[in-house]
Amino acid sequence: MSEVERVVKWIRAAAAVALLASCQPKAPPKTPPPPEVAVVTVRPESVAETYEFSAEVVPYRRVEVRSRIEGIIESRPFTEGATVRRGEVLYRLDRVRPEAAYRSARARRDNARRTLDRLEPLLADHAIAQQDVDNARAEFESAEGALEDAKKDLDDSTIRAEIDGRVGRTLFDRGGRVTGTDDLLTTIDVLDPAYVTFRPSAQQLLVWRENRRARALIQPGSPLQVQVTLPDGSLLPRIGRLNFVAPSLDATTGTQEFRALFRNPDRVLVPGQFVRVRLSGFTRDSAFAVPQRAVQQALGRQFVYVVGQGDTVSARDVQPGPWSGSRWIIEKGLAAGDRVVVDGAQKAAPGGRVRPVTATDSVSATESASAGAAAPAAPGTKP
Repeated sequence: MSEVERVVKWIRAAAAVALLASCQPKAPPKTPPPPEVAVVTVRPESVAETYEFSAEVVPYRRVEVRSRIEGIIESRPFTEGATVRRGEVLYRLDRVRPEAAYRSARARRDNARRTLDRLEPLLADHAIAQQDVDNARAEFESAEGALEDAKKDLDDSTIRAEIDGRVGRTLFDRGGRVTGTDDLLTTIDVLDPAYVTFRPSAQQLLVWRENRRARALIQPGSPLQVQVTLPDGSLLPRIGRLNFVAPSLDATTGTQEFRALFRNPDRVLVPGQFVRVRLSGFTRDSAFAVPQRAVQQALGRQFVYVVGQGDTVSARDVQPGPWSGSRWIIEKGLAAGDRVVVDGAQKAAPGGRVRPVTATDSVSATESASAGAAAPAAPGTKP
């Protein structure tokens, strides 16, 4: 066989192999697996509930410093904003007139005393009428009262602090004329402890009063814990306790004043400061809660992705309520057994299939609930 014939034969064989291969059926393209998403299964449970309100710091006690008498201020030895002690001198008034009035009253009292001492022995000898002695005794008692009043005016010319606390800005200084009690000189605030006041609305109060346990928590002296968030976002490292609830609503605002007492040794809470309070101790029974990141927001609606039959995803509108730690209580939109997507929502599309796995939030919540049920209640707490 010639060389040309061998080449032709090899080409024919290769063509036959290629033709045979082209006749084989092609394998269908592989379908990608469904994306994996983390889900939590919603079940009714008892959920801790917290509430937040705007609040204001007010002094534990505030005393207005006023003068009982009129006069010119000769000196003001205190420093504005400083801490003062009870009895410390704040203002000294001109003493010329009070001292003169005191000396005059003392002279009148002494003269009345001498007159009474002369007349009383004469009464036994019937050398004087009883009426004269009675008039002398009345004059003495009147003079003695006038002396006490003059002594009080003299003492009040030196104005002292009535309590320990921080003194405010002075409204009258050296050389100023004080006309009496109508003139406010300054104020003294007790800063430790301190009060924080907040005002829940009438609607919120009705919700609390419908629940027996919540109703007990909003009474003064209850175990309700009040935490303060400072203006810089930090949390005050002390817990306050409710010690006053106003007996009625404010007609102008429709709110009721609540007041909590806080220790304030470092003076972090300053009167007039606006803060936020967080109330802890409330619980809601048979509530549905999901991690906060599970709730999506778009176009003015709030929704979650739910994995239904056949592991297909659908979007469902929900109505979130208050937060409970890192979870969001859902008021409407969910039912027991719903599987809510927590992580991987960006890979899920409504109508598409997914591969759901249990989220770590769900495992932690279950373990925490089991531990809480097994652990004994702390002394002084309610089950």
